[in-house]
Amino acid sequence: MTSDSADRRIKDRYPAACLKVRLRERGFFGRGKHATPVTCLDLNRYGMAVLCPRPVERGARLFLDFDGKYISESRVGARVVDCQPYQTGYRVSVQFSYCQDPKGYSRTVDNALSRIEGFYNRFAS
Repeated sequence: MTSDSADRRIKDRYPAACLKVRLRERGFFGRGKHATPVTCLDLNRYGMAVLCPRPVERGARLFLDFDGKYISESRVGARVVDCQPYQTGYRVSVQFSYCQDPKGYSRTVDNALSRIEGFYNRFAS
């Protein structure tokens, strides 16, 4: 991670390795391509970093599905900010779509991601 990416963050991110995440690149007409299970490295309500077995192009639009203890959220829109080789795969940094454009804001998604962030924030302290 570069210092520039750390400087861009609005809030701290929290470790969330036990959160199950599936990443799907959005295809034409909003349809998702094949889902790839990824490992969540860290997250907050604005974005996250995942360890992915394959590279994902910067700027790619994604759908993310979350599954964990007390957590289940599907088809959360996101966009890839960065992708770098990391450990056994690629570190993919994403920003959630609902906070990129005021027209795309969703209170439902914001509340869901806030709950997820709050759950992992408790364990980080």
